[in-house]
Amino acid sequence: MTNPDATRMSAGANQHGVRDHNERLILSMIQRLGPMPGSEIAKQAGLSPQTVSVILRYLETDGVLIKGEPQRGRVGKPSTPMALSPDAAFAVGLKIGRRSADFVLTDIMGNIRSRAQMAYGFPQPPPILDFLKTQLAKANVQLGLRKSERLAGIGIAMPFEIWNWHDAICAPPGSLSRWQGFDLIDAISDFTGVPVFIENDATAACRAELSFGHGRELQNFAYFYLGSFIGGGLVLNGSVYDGANGNAGAFGSLPASVAGEPDRQLIDAASIYLLEDRLGRMGIPHDRLWAAPLDWSGFEEPVADWIADTARHLARSALTVCAVIDFEAIVIDGAFPADVKERLVERTRTELGNLDSRGIIRPRIEEGLVGPSARALGASSAPILASFFLRPGGLNV
Repeated sequence: MTNPDATRMSAGANQHGVRDHNERLILSMIQRLGPMPGSEIAKQAGLSPQTVSVILRYLETDGVLIKGEPQRGRVGKPSTPMALSPDAAFAVGLKIGRRSADFVLTDIMGNIRSRAQMAYGFPQPPPILDFLKTQLAKANVQLGLRKSERLAGIGIAMPFEIWNWHDAICAPPGSLSRWQGFDLIDAISDFTGVPVFIENDATAACRAELSFGHGRELQNFAYFYLGSFIGGGLVLNGSVYDGANGNAGAFGSLPASVAGEPDRQLIDAASIYLLEDRLGRMGIPHDRLWAAPLDWSGFEEPVADWIADTARHLARSALTVCAVIDFEAIVIDGAFPADVKERLVERTRTELGNLDSRGIIRPRIEEGLVGPSARALGASSAPILASFFLRPGGLNV
């Protein structure tokens, strides 16, 4: 897996290249706190009103900020809040999963402008690259020439060492080996000419939760994302912690054995592929688990059993990670319908309450707020973050 911060840039990439610290600070404040007048920005940022005024004028001229409606106070002239322009920049997110690839086109606000999905038995580079080319062409038509020039880049979210999962996804031996040593960044850069970012899929989902979900209220939480395989992420002091090799929060590798069971990892105890296997043994087509819109009705008994087993292991894993870092919350999300997530979270809370937690303060168990699009949305946020904002944790206002 390539380092999450690695990028390739072509000669003509992105007119919003490098912004100085003060510009990023102001944009990050507006992103986090909402539209603000220049006087309030200057006060909170510790910058002179003149400096803020110059930057705001430049950003408005550049199409990054727009003026809101003047607000009249008790005294003095009305103040005009400045807001991010939804058309300031766009980005593409591509989630490469074990069973499907998801494409999203987002704007600087994190709004999804368009999306598409490609299903397959197992992932291979050529068809996925063809899928990306097709969707990029459609995105260019949708945006038009002027807006398409504001594409900040492409973010890719995919599993760590995807070539090691032949058996678990029932792929033919050696069918995933093409990924090993394959430079996906170079392959995409060759036909796009924009910056390309790549990171672990669960880390990308965690980044989406930080930017668009519970990260607005929580500074420290552990994040579990259940896709074909379970993964996770860590948020410390308001920032995603990637780790030395970009693989922090690899919760799928946590031990998940209980009395009377053989040794195994959480990935083999709390992943959706386990439900997929059971449906296959029952003669129920497993592609229903992944088809959009997600609907798991019609096979209630195996779903209920899967929720019970998964919640039991999630509760134990929640205590395990909180024994290392005193997280205020555990956030659970995944590629499942909203009603399944609600039931899974509630059952995990119950299971947690039944465990011996001596020496540990039990964390809150919360539903993730982003949902099945979290991995693709988190991937698309990487180019926007790199071009416009301070990294989370670098804004202290």
